[in-house]
Amino acid sequence: MENTRKKFLKQLLVGASAVPVVLNACSKKESNDTKEESGGCKVSPEETDGPYPLYNSRGSSIQRIDITDGKTGITLNITINILNTNNNCNPLPNARVDIWHCDKDGYYSGYSNRGYLGNQDNTALVFCRGLQYAEANGQVKFKSIYPGWYEGRVTHIHAQVYVDSKLKKTTQIAFPDEINTAVYKTSLYSAHGQNTGVPSNKADSIIGDSLAAELATVTANDAGGYDLVHNIYVAG
Repeated sequence: MENTRKKFLKQLLVGASAVPVVLNACSKKESNDTKEESGGCKVSPEETDGPYPLYNSRGSSIQRIDITDGKTGITLNITINILNTNNNCNPLPNARVDIWHCDKDGYYSGYSNRGYLGNQDNTALVFCRGLQYAEANGQVKFKSIYPGWYEGRVTHIHAQVYVDSKLKKTTQIAFPDEINTAVYKTSLYSAHGQNTGVPSNKADSIIGDSLAAELATVTANDAGGYDLVHNIYVAG
């Protein structure tokens, strides 16, 4: 029964285009590479890239640190460390890291979205999307806004890591439940409010069974925003 359900959801993903079905977000990508281990460290979980990947707009226009594109929201400073499981989890320099997430209201760039504010045509936009190449310490940084949520999913960031132009990892980054709750009570986010449909990370169909490996460290900073730090482990 479970295999049948996953096949059904995969078919929905393939058919998604301008207005993806909510169930797209609820299929967990299966991969054997989550079992790879080397030097006492483990490859990060493999997750779906859907329902809002944007492969045709990943050039120089989004090779940047500031990915807000004028979107309002609580500032989020993102630091991602890329670590190589084939080298005892030492930093992996020059890896390309692509990230994308929704705005504070749950809408993505690059698509026509349906949400609590109605339909939005964001097909010509690239807000909250960026790519960077890891420095010698294996680190990339982005400046963004704290993501909102959309029906069927808990708050998250999508991330992909490429090594020598080869896709090595598609994964997701989760936020602490208590910080999500606090952020969504603030004036900037209160119109959308709390995510009662998926009230916690453990209740999420994607992150729920791999939370330990995908939960970021998120702390408040003196500027009134948040700093996020997360490690992604790849077999480089």
